[in-house]
Amino acid sequence: MKLTFFGATRTTTGSKYLLEANGKRVLIECGMYQGHRDESIERNSKLPFDCTAIDAMLLSHAHIDHSGLIPVLCKSGFQKSIYCTDATADLCGIMLLDSAHIQEQDAAFLTKKNAKKGLPPVVPLYTQPDAHASLNHFAPVVYNRTSDIVEGVRATWLDAGHILGSAMIVVEIEEGGRTVRLAFSGDLGRGNNDILRNPDHPRDVDYLMVESTYGNREHEPLSDVNDHVCAIVNRAVERNGKIVIPSFAIGRTQQLLYTLFQLAKTKCIPVLPTFVDSPLSLQATEVFKRHPECFNKSFYDLMMNRDNPFSMHNITYVQSVEESMALNDLKKPAIILSASGMAEAGRIRHHIKNNIEDERNTILIVGWCAPHTLGSHLASGHKEVNIFGEPYKVRATVETIDAFSGHADKNELRAWVEQVTGPLRGTFVIHGDETPALTFAQTVRALHGRAQVRVPEFAEAADL
Repeated sequence: MKLTFFGATRTTTGSKYLLEANGKRVLIECGMYQGHRDESIERNSKLPFDCTAIDAMLLSHAHIDHSGLIPVLCKSGFQKSIYCTDATADLCGIMLLDSAHIQEQDAAFLTKKNAKKGLPPVVPLYTQPDAHASLNHFAPVVYNRTSDIVEGVRATWLDAGHILGSAMIVVEIEEGGRTVRLAFSGDLGRGNNDILRNPDHPRDVDYLMVESTYGNREHEPLSDVNDHVCAIVNRAVERNGKIVIPSFAIGRTQQLLYTLFQLAKTKCIPVLPTFVDSPLSLQATEVFKRHPECFNKSFYDLMMNRDNPFSMHNITYVQSVEESMALNDLKKPAIILSASGMAEAGRIRHHIKNNIEDERNTILIVGWCAPHTLGSHLASGHKEVNIFGEPYKVRATVETIDAFSGHADKNELRAWVEQVTGPLRGTFVIHGDETPALTFAQTVRALHGRAQVRVPEFAEAADL
């Protein structure tokens, strides 16, 4: 039995892990690498293994850094099944198509630039037909029910509480009279989520693969977040301003809509016109409505009573470019949620451009933003930022909240690892930049002194 780490090693992107046993090869995750452009093109266009030799794929959740290269895998010769929860399959159905659209747009833009220099056209990483074709390989599974994957390999998906349909995967491997249980955390949620269930805890684990995105950081307490949002919204209303929120389409937007629903229902904030300006957010919200099996009990009861926070009379889902542009003419307080969460692409850049120089307005950053992104510059307190190549003075109030993070922080990760039971002969700390990964590895060593704890490098292999 061998496990090779082909992604998210001392970084948080491009998850890919190859498990070999009984002459079979099972790929766990097939995520897109997101980094410097040239390196990303190199890593994403050439997968580091023979795709035709993969016998099955296991997927924890739909985020692009875990699923985004599935169309590349399939068009490179993979012909077998991709196992994941039903909700994850549905989300991939919209996210991979959206990703393909972005690949096509980027390739067209670069091809146009190349033509002026006499350079050849740029081919997209994959196209929308490629993404459509890959969806035929998805084989949905049910939480807590064990599935036979290939000879000698079975897998069970447990709730990870990260996004809709997210899971940790417990893989049971039988080879040569030995049985080994490998648990892969996927991305772990914080717990106590308004919509999702708490993360589960694997049992009888021999080897553990655990994420470490925030292995050295603490988040703002969840108990304070509603009061924080309430205060921010009311201050903007007093100034007769708008609240512009860069928000990821899947997970974060739905959480924010529920928070605003709660605050309006308790009269903490007035009922404000709320515009969700992201076609992908609308599609994702429809997927949420189809999957009550992923909800915690209180949210499930709320939805079953038809008190739907995603369909309130004050919410408008904006689809056309013309409708989006019309939001520039709003004169009264309103809330605009738009993708992307780092304000690097999509319609949000236009909304920030049109509102950033008005001191009545508020820009609310609700998640981690990668360095050098517009969201990062705003959160860091820059007094001037470039948008579409032009400088803009930051006169709007910029607020930040990190309590909405979908990832467990260092204390929540520690508490989760404490509750994983079994021999734990080895732990692999993955999906974290080098500093948080190494820091969290020390935490794991303190918890499980007898376990060998490793922070793998790219393409490093381990015998199980």
